[in-house]
Amino acid sequence: VAAAMAAERGVAMATCTAPVNIAVIKYWGKRDTDLILPINSSLSVTLHQDQLKTTTTAAASRDFTEDRLWLNGKEADVGHPRVQACLREVRRLARKRRGGAEDTAALSLSYKIHIASENNFPTAAGLASSAAGYACLVSALARLYGLEEELSEVARRGSGSACRSMFGGFVQWQRGERPDGTDSLALQVAPETHWPELRVLVLVVSGEKKPVGSTAGMQTSVETSPLLKHRAEVVVPERLAQMMRHIRDRDFEGFGQLAMRDSNQFHATCLDTFPPIFYLTDVSRHIIALAHRYNTHHGHTKVAYTFDAGPNAVIFALADAVAEFVEVVRRSFPPATNGDQFVRGLPVGSAALSPELVAAVVTEPVPGAVQYILHTKPGPGPQLVDDPSQHLLGADGLP
Repeated sequence: VAAAMAAERGVAMATCTAPVNIAVIKYWGKRDTDLILPINSSLSVTLHQDQLKTTTTAAASRDFTEDRLWLNGKEADVGHPRVQACLREVRRLARKRRGGAEDTAALSLSYKIHIASENNFPTAAGLASSAAGYACLVSALARLYGLEEELSEVARRGSGSACRSMFGGFVQWQRGERPDGTDSLALQVAPETHWPELRVLVLVVSGEKKPVGSTAGMQTSVETSPLLKHRAEVVVPERLAQMMRHIRDRDFEGFGQLAMRDSNQFHATCLDTFPPIFYLTDVSRHIIALAHRYNTHHGHTKVAYTFDAGPNAVIFALADAVAEFVEVVRRSFPPATNGDQFVRGLPVGSAALSPELVAAVVTEPVPGAVQYILHTKPGPGPQLVDDPSQHLLGADGLP
C-alpha cells in the first residue's frame, strides 16, 4: 500500500544496505585520480551488516526541484564530485540499457533525486565508512533505475575501496590494465559461508577523524615513496596470489601472518612518504605488541591484526580463540567506565586466563586506551530493504 501511495504522489523509492570491508592486502595509491584506478590490486574481507552497515534511500520524483543529500540526518553537499560521478554513471547505464528510448513505464532520468544515508557506526573513524557509503549509494540508485549489471565499476568512482563492498565474503579488486578503467573491478574470491569459523574484532581506540585523509595521503605517497612503488610492482602481486591460496585452504596461520605483514608494510609506506604520515598511535603499537606476545605464548598465530588509514585495530581470529583474546584485551586495556558496553556485536563467552598467560602477555595495562571492542564476522554484500517502513525518506521525499 505504501508503495502504491508513493507512486500516486509520484515518488519512486529504493532502500539498500551495504557493508564495510577490511583490506588484508592493502590498496594505497591511484594511477588515475579521476577514474580512481589503483596502482595495485587489493583483497578484502566484507564484514557482517548486523554489526556495521550503511543504509541508503534514493528517491526520484517529477516534483523534486533539485538533487539533495542527507548524511546521518544532516543535509550535505550533493554536488561533491564523487557523488556526482556515481549519479552520472548510473544514469548513463540506465540510458544505455533503455537503448536511448525513454520507456514511459520506467523512471524518468531527468527527475531530480533525494538521497538519505545513515551509518550505524562513526563516520571517518578509520572504519571504512566511504566504502560502505558509496557501495550503498550505487546499490540504491541502481535499484531505483532498474539496473542489474556489474556495478563495482560504478562504486569505484565514488571511493576505490567501495567496489569491494559490492560483494560479500572475500573480494579482490583487480588493478586492471586499461586506461579507461573498464577492467578495474571487484570479484568475489569466496563467499562468506566459505570460512564459517572466521571472526573479526574491531578494537576502537578512537572515534576521531584521521589526521590526513586517505585521498590526499595516498597521492603524496605515490609522489614521494620509492617503497610504495616497489610494493605495488613487486610485493603485492606475489602476496595477492598467496593470500588467495590461504583463503581457499582456510589456512589461518598463513592468512594471519600475511595480513599482519601487509598491514605493516602499508604503514611503512606511510612513514616512507615525505612528509611522513602517521596513522598508528601509541595504543595501536601496544595492540600490535600484544598480539605478537599472545601468539608467541601459544606458539602459533591465533590472532592477526590489520590497520587501515587510522589507529583502530582489526583483529582476525578463529571463533575458538575469541573469548580468551577478548579477556586479554580487557586486562591489557581495562575499560574506564563502560565495563558493560566494552564488548559489542556478536556475543563473546567468558574465559579464565592462566597465570602463565597473564605473566607472559599482559605486561603493562593501559587503562581506557581501547574504547570498545566490536565482535563481528564476514558477511554478505549489499541487500535490498523490502520493508517500506525502513525507508529513510518519507512519502514527501524528505527525511
